Amino acid sequence: MGTLIETFDTLPHWLHRQALEHGTEVALRHKHLGVWQVWTWWQLADEVQRLANALQDGGFSVGATLTIISRPRPQAIVAALAAQWLGGAASLLDPLDTAAGQAQLLGQLLPDFVVAEGPEELLRLGAAEVAPRVLIYLDRRGLAGLVPFDQALDYATLTGSKTFVETLPQARAQQTAFVLYRQGPQAIERQRISHVELLQDGQQLVQREGLGPKDEALAARGFASGGQARYLLAPWLIAGFRLNFPENLATRDRDRRELGPTLVAGTRETYERLHGYALERLPEPGDGARKLVDWALAARPGLLRRFVGHWLVRRPLRDVLGFSRTHAPLVVGEALRPATQAFFQALGINVRQWRDSAHWEVPAITLVSSTDAEGKRHSQRVWQEATS
Repeated sequence: MGTLIETFDTLPHWLHRQALEHGTEVALRHKHLGVWQVWTWWQLADEVQRLANALQDGGFSVGATLTIISRPRPQAIVAALAAQWLGGAASLLDPLDTAAGQAQLLGQLLPDFVVAEGPEELLRLGAAEVAPRVLIYLDRRGLAGLVPFDQALDYATLTGSKTFVETLPQARAQQTAFVLYRQGPQAIERQRISHVELLQDGQQLVQREGLGPKDEALAARGFASGGQARYLLAPWLIAGFRLNFPENLATRDRDRRELGPTLVAGTRETYERLHGYALERLPEPGDGARKLVDWALAARPGLLRRFVGHWLVRRPLRDVLGFSRTHAPLVVGEALRPATQAFFQALGINVRQWRDSAHWEVPAITLVSSTDAEGKRHSQRVWQEATS
């Protein structure tokens, strides 16, 4: 890695700092085929720079946007940080969104630079009739026969090069780090989040929650929301704790139980799903065992009830939910409903709300047709900023 720089006002600068100061410590873990795969800070920064080199060779530069369609996995984070390393922005789209809705969005955005997880995501691009200048796929399984995408680039090949040009981050504090989209009542809405916004919110959370390198967090839904970027991604780079990715969404609860994260930054839906998961496993109302559970979870228990209830009910339930070691349970965005809040409170889990201060706007888009050197026709988008 290069020489340590003095300013740490963007996400890539914090990554660079972690790699320089804590290069051999674990930054990321991803469960694959039942085994946790480990990435150190140095390995992460190295791969980010390799992908940044490949993007730059493809024409990606300051102010460009990299659209990423992927489930939670380290490569998606590498792609986002690589785009930001070059002074660009990352736009993460959730593959769990409906195929038709996402194809419509892609058809309006006409992204020039795209990272897609695999064949399903590539087919969405095809349905939108999008022809990016640079298209990178993460998973080659099932790609045989997808003729329209035979020129797509393999992520593993791009980042596996033995040589690459080492550079310092080109990002600047006021530049947009993430661009998020959603379908509004009448049109597509956009949210832009700068590096300085992310780091201010992230630093506040790190200090208030006392986060440090020994903490663990689970990234179960990726960073396709502003709240996750503000209160999970930014704190991870600032505090240097370990970020863990589950094998897939179906295994996230099992992986959380195995991991026992100290930081949980979920949405209201996350906690309500876990609340329902716990209730399904409780004895039926009226059963003797259920009476013991209700007795142990009663509000304002006395000394005996606190002691006995902890060992017989509350501790086992916390283990089942994967909250055995959690000291920073956070809900990002909407507050929990009273019943869900009371349930976690009874378990000794004081869920604290962090509001997602999102500002959504409706951008005006002008489509400009052009022809490249090979005679291929493309539509390029020009954003007309509301503030200009």
